[in-house]
Amino acid sequence: MTTNLYTQADWGAVTPLFVVGITALVVLLADLFAKRHSNRYVSLLLGVLGLGAAAVICAQSYGQDYAAFGGGFVLGGFTVVFEEIILLAAGFSLALYGAIGSEDRMAGVVALMLWGTSGAMLMAGAANLMTIFLGLELLSLALYCLCGMAARPAAREAALKYLILSSAASGFMLYGMALLFGASGSVTLSALTAASVAASPFFWMGCGLFLVGLAFKLSLVPFHVWAPDVYEGAPLPVTAFMSVVTKAGALAVFARFTYAALPSGAAAHLLLPMWIVAGASMLVGNLGMLAQTDIKRLLAYSGIAQIGYIVAALAGGTSQGLRYAIYYLAAYTFMNLGAFAVVALCSTDKEEGSHVAALHGLAYRRPALAAAMTVFLLALAGFPPTAGFLGKVFILATNVGSGYAWLAALLIIGTAISLYAYFKVIRAMYDRAPSHRVVDVRPVAPLAWLSLAICLAGVIAMTFYPLTPSNVLPLVK
Repeated sequence: MTTNLYTQADWGAVTPLFVVGITALVVLLADLFAKRHSNRYVSLLLGVLGLGAAAVICAQSYGQDYAAFGGGFVLGGFTVVFEEIILLAAGFSLALYGAIGSEDRMAGVVALMLWGTSGAMLMAGAANLMTIFLGLELLSLALYCLCGMAARPAAREAALKYLILSSAASGFMLYGMALLFGASGSVTLSALTAASVAASPFFWMGCGLFLVGLAFKLSLVPFHVWAPDVYEGAPLPVTAFMSVVTKAGALAVFARFTYAALPSGAAAHLLLPMWIVAGASMLVGNLGMLAQTDIKRLLAYSGIAQIGYIVAALAGGTSQGLRYAIYYLAAYTFMNLGAFAVVALCSTDKEEGSHVAALHGLAYRRPALAAAMTVFLLALAGFPPTAGFLGKVFILATNVGSGYAWLAALLIIGTAISLYAYFKVIRAMYDRAPSHRVVDVRPVAPLAWLSLAICLAGVIAMTFYPLTPSNVLPLVK
């Protein structure tokens, strides 16, 4: 007689992941039977419906705290919030690919994005080392393929570069996990909280290697060098997808590790290098933006600085800092994807609109589009009274309150540097000087316009209603 090891609640906790993953299979099957000129719309419709269904199921589970599969996956407010951010970013990225992507690759790209999304969602709720690595590799394998999904050599180069460097970072993380297992005798994160574990040198070495892998996935300095090249070479919708989904998944793992998986007394010394690299990212990311003439590279360096702000909010391990980090991550999702939507609308299949020169005079050709881009860039710069400004004020408050005033000072310096880079793009849009690289706005791209409108509404709403969920402390058991 066999015994069912897992209950309905266990499977219910991961139902959103299964919905997204199974939708990817349905997309591929539907592509086999869809007519030639309708497969584009069938793939997109199925993908969006799958993401929407998963988002509804996630929302219904908010407020439930449950450790599924023996503690391998923990459901709670923390998991739900990160899953919703990931699903939102994936939906916007699908919409952008529907606007400018190649029709013959549509089903494959949609399926890969959905599988990558399910991997990031698994990372959001992962509570043991095996689940973390499974989610990470599911996300990474999808991204390796997505980066090369464009008919140009730069895309192949980006895919190869990301494959080699990301695989090396995964090796660091996996070796660190092996040392953590040796120190605790268990793959669960809850086993690391025992005071006796901190006495083992394997624990300290394992944590160091594990954090190196996470720092790469977060594109923190000095593990950031891959980001500008990969962002530039990958297809624009894939770059938008990577800029949020990868960061959200890795940040969820880092926050759970920081808040719920370290012995008391060890966190302050162990995590100090992460706060240092977060501060360095604020400076290097903003300085790197100054010389960029490609919007995708500029947003890559911007992402390095922005994730530095978010990681800095976790310094001190306060619940308020985590809430502010989530608020800023949500605002960054709208700001960043909105900027990518504008670039998509100004691009042909060759993505000429990603050059700053292509935006010259946009305010006189498409004033509404230029105004929206201005809002997104000002929010990324932290210019008042935008959501980005409020998020930075919140992070400053939690840094000073938790004794990390030097991080607050670096945030202010980095923000001041970034103003020049963002205003460079704004000046180009309002400049009447002619440019031979100007590309007219796409006349028919309803999905990109819809994404742009939702992102703009999201930034405005978060500016006037800076709400943060309260039930977001991560659990490991």
